[in-house]
Amino acid sequence: MKTTLMVCSGEPEVIWNAFRMGNLMLEQMDDVTMFLNGPAVEYATLASERFPLGELAKVFTLSEGVLLA
Repeated sequence: MKTTLMVCSGEPEVIWNAFRMGNLMLEQMDDVTMFLNGPAVEYATLASERFPLGELAKVFTLSEGVLLA
């Protein structure tokens, strides 16, 4: 299945959950594209110990997910 996730929020928890969902879908052999829009584009600056956005983004892209910003 081909899926596109669109994230428009600057809330770290929302972005974190989108990456978690994307990674889960990639594990199930789905094709996933994630489009970051608005404040979500700056996900790297929103990362924290509680929401390791950089690590999840790295796993997403290394798992052949397509990340567009």
